[in-house]
Amino acid sequence: MFNKYAKDLLRIAGPVMMGNLGFIMIGVGDVIVAGRHSTDTLAAVSIATAVTNCLMMLGIGILVSTSAILSNYRGEGRDIQKYFYASLKFAAAVAFITCGLIFACMPAIDKIGFAPNLVPMIKDYFFITAFATFGGYLHCVTKEYLQAFEIVVFPNIVTIFCVFLNVIMNIVLVSGYGPFPELGVKGLAIASLITRYAMGLILLAYCFKRFNFVNFVDLKYYKDILKVGVPSSLAIMIEFAGFNSISLIMGRVAGVYAAAHNLICTLTSVAFMIPLAVSNATAIKVGYSNGGRLYKDLKKYAYTGLSISVGVMACSAMILGVFPEYITRLFTLDSELVKICVPIVYLLCFFQIFDGLQVTLSGIFRGIKQTKIVMFSNFIGYWIIAIPLGCVLAFRYNLNLLGFWVSLSLSAVILCSIMIISMLSRFKKMEE
Repeated sequence: MFNKYAKDLLRIAGPVMMGNLGFIMIGVGDVIVAGRHSTDTLAAVSIATAVTNCLMMLGIGILVSTSAILSNYRGEGRDIQKYFYASLKFAAAVAFITCGLIFACMPAIDKIGFAPNLVPMIKDYFFITAFATFGGYLHCVTKEYLQAFEIVVFPNIVTIFCVFLNVIMNIVLVSGYGPFPELGVKGLAIASLITRYAMGLILLAYCFKRFNFVNFVDLKYYKDILKVGVPSSLAIMIEFAGFNSISLIMGRVAGVYAAAHNLICTLTSVAFMIPLAVSNATAIKVGYSNGGRLYKDLKKYAYTGLSISVGVMACSAMILGVFPEYITRLFTLDSELVKICVPIVYLLCFFQIFDGLQVTLSGIFRGIKQTKIVMFSNFIGYWIIAIPLGCVLAFRYNLNLLGFWVSLSLSAVILCSIMIISMLSRFKKMEE
């Protein structure tokens, strides 16, 4: 029985997994190119993305709920093709708001206290990234729409193709080749902007070729997106803000700590993309089962998804534990960065297992349209425990960045415990 549900999930998760790995490799490429250009370039990008990623994820967190909602509708027997234009309009509105928020944050860069040589580079990255939101959100909403139909192969092939596009543009624009001048941080931002628009426009063309759409507006659909998407989005933003605030806090101490934190986050994100794909697949299958009131299948998909994610992250933890220094040196040649990162990599062996568990739990709650508990548990884990405790360990006990990762590991255990208790309680109610 496990094999049946695992095959159903992996049929969706497999291509999504490759696409997610491809997408994170765009970030990995940015880190590698920036780190090899200079530590200042990596530090500036690390600080800039600490803020811009939080703001962009606020919108993306809302948009990723569309696949779970539309899967519920499909399970109820509705025709979900008619929700395409409504989804595009919603994504455009969210992109406009996010763009404005990024611009609104720019004046604060001069006042936070970063090294003077980093400030112009950070502001350049902010400016270009603000315009990239429209392409990024177009890609997100079209990909989520297709996933609601369980169409996952083509969207993720596009993502993988764009990895190579982004890497080539990074190399050319950051260091300067041929007629192109050396742009440094600007080059990274421009490459990301072009990549996001390319992915979004290709999927938009694919959707128009694949389906016949009608201009249909359903206010209840928007209400469902907001009801499920806002708590889910806030949960993601709370998590991102927790991680990225560490870059800002340690970046004020020294740029090398911000660079080290970015490197560690990039490293753990590579493995994280696999349970994230399983989470997406679980949300779709749980959502379809929830819409059709197939509660036995719903629970089977949930438990199977959790098992796969924990197993994958346990394997990743073993690899990190055996080759910590070698893996770190793939990203940087700076010996000081390696010295800071290697002890933290050992902590990742523990952290990653619970990180995979929590993201799959989030997918289950999206599928049953109950995302407030995810927001609540993330707030407790990151802002009541991880950040305050991390500050104590970092500065009072002189553990610096390592102190924050000790507190992050503890918070991951606590927030997973909260979500598991809530999930079991809701499953028990379904049986009544």
